[in-house]
Amino acid sequence: MTNREMKRKVMSLGNKLTRTMDRRDAFVRAWVIVKAGALELPVKGVSIGSHQEALRRLAAYEPSQVRVWTAPEPENPADPKVVAVMVMVQGGRGIYRLGYLPKEQTALVSVFRAASIRVLDGDIRGTRVTLAV
Repeated sequence: MTNREMKRKVMSLGNKLTRTMDRRDAFVRAWVIVKAGALELPVKGVSIGSHQEALRRLAAYEPSQVRVWTAPEPENPADPKVVAVMVMVQGGRGIYRLGYLPKEQTALVSVFRAASIRVLDGDIRGTRVTLAV
């Protein structure tokens, strides 16, 4: 990525982030995210119920076969601002809600256009979602 492209991405992301935070903080955060190429967030709730089995099954697929996205749940009775992490396997039978993004990070999600997921190293206790810039 050229210097000009990086600056353009930082400015674009920084301006979007100013909707959710102080301008200075927004541009500092945008710089960090663009330099890293993505924002990686933990997925909450993956230790509950059948989520562990779902993670084991997902780990068997190639990343290109797994589609991951975030979806707001305004009708959620516990928190109407919650953002769910949804997953679907190519050729699979349906959509599965894997967990939720951390509450303090949900405002950032709207500025990202793509998501991917990875299981934490070796032990399937959790997972992280990567949101591409």
